[in-house]
Order: sequence, then structure tokens, then C-alpha cells
Amino acid sequence: MKVIILAGGWGTRLGKRTEIIPKPMIKIGNRPILWHIMKIYSHFGYNEFIICLGVKGDIIKDYFYHHNTKNNDFTIDLSNRKIEFHNNDGVEKWKVTLIDTGINTLKGGRIKRIEKYLDSDINLLTYGDGVADIDIS
Repeated sequence: MKVIILAGGWGTRLGKRTEIIPKPMIKIGNRPILWHIMKIYSHFGYNEFIICLGVKGDIIKDYFYHHNTKNNDFTIDLSNRKIEFHNNDGVEKWKVTLIDTGINTLKGGRIKRIEKYLDSDINLLTYGDGVADIDIS
């Protein structure tokens, strides 16, 4: 079972805050809303995520692409470009699939565009801008 996160909207309700970054990347503490959502699902054993990207999706892609290097010490061998992470015990054990589903695509269209990445008829779906203290089990 995978968790589908809709993270491609315009985020207009937050005005200037979302002119530069997408709403799911606004920070709560030192982590983006999106990370907090994923942490909640992970707490209940759901560690495979499909994030439906749209507006400013490149910022979300960059966050995950650079996640390990920003959160751990590492050694890089420039001769072969291999990276050894030193303290990645606290790194989340998540599998994250990032799919560009279009800037103006509506919710149903976003889900249709990720259909080939789903391996079950039963999955979980949430928005990328809401954090709550709920029991998902």
C-alpha cells in the first residue's frame, strides 16, 4: 500500500509565502510540512510515497534529491563520485516516487497520471498541506 500525496496546487491562500516555494515546503520548525505528513504515515508503517508534483515541483524534487547530504556528514571521493554517509542512522527509511503531474492538472487527473506506479487497488491519499495528530491505523 502506498501513500499518495497531492502536492501540485497553486497554494494561493497563503499569499506571498508561496510565491517562492510550494505550500508543502513551508516549514514547521526546521522541516517542511511535507516531511511532517510523511513522518505521521511512517509512524504507522507506511513508508512508500508517491508525490504528485505540479506548481514549483522542482523545489520538492531538489529537497529529496539533496536530503541525505543536507542531513548527514559524508565523505565524497571526487575521483569516482562515490559518497559515504557517516551518521545516517536517523535517516528515514522511505521510498519516495516524485511524479510531475502537470501544473494545471486537477486532482483526479493527477491520480490518473500516477496510476502506473500503483501496485495495489488500495492506497492512501492525502493533501500535501495538512498536518494532524490522527491514528491512521
